Amino acid sequence: MGSMTRRTFGAAVGTLALSALPARAKADAANTKLKIGVLLPHSGLQALIEQSCQKGADVAPDLIRQVLGVDIELMNADTESNADTARTRAERLIQEGANVLVGAFDSGHTAAIAQVAEQRGVPFIINIAAAPQITEQGYKFVFRNFQTAPDIVREGLALIGELFQATNTVPRTAVFMHVNDTFGQAMAKGIGAFMPRLTQLPFKIVDTISYDPAAKDLTVEVSKAKATNADFLLLVCRLNDAIILRREMVKQRWNPMGIVSPGSPGMYEEQYYKTLGKLSEYSISNVPWYNPNAKVTRIVEKAFLKQNPKDKLVFHGLNAGFTFEAILVAADAFRRAKTTDPKTLAEAIRQTHITEKMTLGGPIKFNAKGQVEGIGSACVQNLNLLPTVVLPKSAATAKPVFPVPGYKKA
Repeated sequence: MGSMTRRTFGAAVGTLALSALPARAKADAANTKLKIGVLLPHSGLQALIEQSCQKGADVAPDLIRQVLGVDIELMNADTESNADTARTRAERLIQEGANVLVGAFDSGHTAAIAQVAEQRGVPFIINIAAAPQITEQGYKFVFRNFQTAPDIVREGLALIGELFQATNTVPRTAVFMHVNDTFGQAMAKGIGAFMPRLTQLPFKIVDTISYDPAAKDLTVEVSKAKATNADFLLLVCRLNDAIILRREMVKQRWNPMGIVSPGSPGMYEEQYYKTLGKLSEYSISNVPWYNPNAKVTRIVEKAFLKQNPKDKLVFHGLNAGFTFEAILVAADAFRRAKTTDPKTLAEAIRQTHITEKMTLGGPIKFNAKGQVEGIGSACVQNLNLLPTVVLPKSAATAKPVFPVPGYKKA
């Protein structure tokens, strides 16, 4: 941290809401440790992405203690990539004394945890999960610092329009492939709702193909997609299936103009690059992203590199950034509330107002439903084996490449 003081970091993380809270009856924050239960899929299909999220959680305790004077303890739990397990782990963490829950990356897991948190009256801060229904239940203890699926789709489709303008291309058709889990279905619903309204987009979807994210073979699905002769592939995926799908495209010699995700994980993950090598190049993900130039990003990156000297934040910016911010929200609320009383903590979270942060978009503040608003997205393209922002121009470090080299119109 060098010469950075607690006061200067306070300016860096932004203006915190100081509105009056209900009477505090319990321990002062300066003398009490906040216990945060972090629920992530340590094992199962999504374990590799969990490792990325966990890196953001791991830098939080020491950094927040140094700069905010808040003492937090992480209580890590494995959802095992299973919603039922996520529910039982959440129950156990609460029984073991967790004051706040954070997680859980997967929308299905997150929805299960939200039910537990609401029933038990314990604040739950969602790091990453997009299914819109999670914050449409009237919950009082559930808060999400991430875009909903409709927000992701809206931002993602708008960036596709910008991509075509920036590259002077006019694709006429797309085949839409998506995972059939909670997240994938929410994204598909969002695309079905928004596409008819976005008349400025030049393409139409000629076929929709869903598949199991746990599938070990996507031969049939890729063959069906190739047969559409669509100009490009619109893809909502996870990590493992994205790797399998890309390999199958090469095997079947299917070379569309490109692969574009309107907002899903997988293709910007480090394992995608490590496994596929040059085959990972040019894939595009329009996703909520972090701002590499933000003050908070630079602070977190120093701590991140200290803990992970052989790693690069660019491979973990989304996962680590939103996980760190979820913990920051909890610590900030605890600092203001000066208590671990769950109702008072929830009220403090509801009054959050953090203007400077890692991620793109407006300040962290929650509406009446507990949903953050104004998070921005970026068009992230795999270039030179690195996830690279190519749009919007204000945040871009390279120009987009579309269509991809090797594309041949059938």
